[in-house]
Amino acid sequence: MDAVLQALADPSRRTLLEILRDHPATAGELSDALPIARPGVSRHLRVLREAGLVDVRQDAQRRIYRLRPEALVEVDEWLAGYRALWQHRLDALHTEIARGKKAGS
Repeated sequence: MDAVLQALADPSRRTLLEILRDHPATAGELSDALPIARPGVSRHLRVLREAGLVDVRQDAQRRIYRLRPEALVEVDEWLAGYRALWQHRLDALHTEIARGKKAGS
């Protein structure tokens, strides 16, 4: 999970993942989406591959990248405890707001 979190820490890599969330893309298409040179994009894609967040297949001269959402399962499970904590707090806030509205009526 550490490799995934480290990969997600970079805004350029998150941008690449957002693009790949919608559809597979070539290295060139991904490179066009970022204001950095192609070698930089290649390094970001290598980090994402090594973290298991994307995979790549060769199609003639093109490399096509695809998101591997299953790599995010462990992070999602880890975050579930925090989501539950916030949901509990938001529910309590909602209750207090409702009480305030009743008292003000």
